[in-house]
Amino acid sequence: MARRVSMPAADDLFRPTSDTEQREQQEQRPRRVRAVADDSAAAGPRRPSGRVRHDEKMTVYVTADELLDIEHARLALRREHGLAVDRGRLVREALALVLADLDAQGADSALVQRLLDE
Repeated sequence: MARRVSMPAADDLFRPTSDTEQREQQEQRPRRVRAVADDSAAAGPRRPSGRVRHDEKMTVYVTADELLDIEHARLALRREHGLAVDRGRLVREALALVLADLDAQGADSALVQRLLDE
């Protein structure tokens, strides 16, 4: 007869053991809130976060062709420029460029023009 072992779930292994401990963990985790500046030039250029631990997650659905384009861009960056970047970093860099253009150009930005052309 085979003996089954009862294993704890991940929630049981990584849960706080008391309310006080849970509050302490939440207080120790710094909240990153970016202030909105009225003058975008004074805030400086928009920069991507780069290689840091990201606390927030966003799911984006793309078509197979779009994913293939991202992979081709990632491989081209590695092959032609010696830059080994993952897809997430590539997307964060592209997003930073588009948002910086939107901040600088407003209605004349490439993003606004592309969205108006849809």
